[in-house]
Amino acid sequence: YTERTLDFLHQLHREPQNKGCVGAVIQSYMRRAESDIEKLLADGIRIRLCKGAYKEPPEIAFQKKSEVDANYIKLMKILMKSGIYHGLATHDESIIKEAKAFAQRESIPRDAFEFQMLHGIRRDLQQSLVRDGWRMRVYVPFGTEWYPYLMRRLAERPANVLFIARNLLRA
Repeated sequence: YTERTLDFLHQLHREPQNKGCVGAVIQSYMRRAESDIEKLLADGIRIRLCKGAYKEPPEIAFQKKSEVDANYIKLMKILMKSGIYHGLATHDESIIKEAKAFAQRESIPRDAFEFQMLHGIRRDLQQSLVRDGWRMRVYVPFGTEWYPYLMRRLAERPANVLFIARNLLRA
């Protein structure tokens, strides 16, 4: 399924009218993520990097938060140095801090990438990033299937319930 989706994305991107208009979401908890990123970058395709929310078997996905975070940071650095505009989707303050420090160390301009967060989660952090001159995009799931989407996210990874509850209390 993933392979077919990425093949279709490459095919779409090769059509002149789609250049720069299509992109991919890559989940850092997937063991294949680096390989997928290399192929996408070779075609100049924009990427939204996230950690990943669904439960997957250990053969295909990292299971420990520390492994997922380490891979996210590794992939984030590859994306930031690519010269292509990408999105870093995370609410994790330590990863955001690392991204900002890396951008400054490598002289990567603040407008060369963006941070992305879910609507309603860590508004304080979103506002702080914007106030400090970083680009920020807010992701808003909507439509008739928003509730089933939310329930799937919560059911697949019960830790998401605690994460959302903490952030609702913080707001």
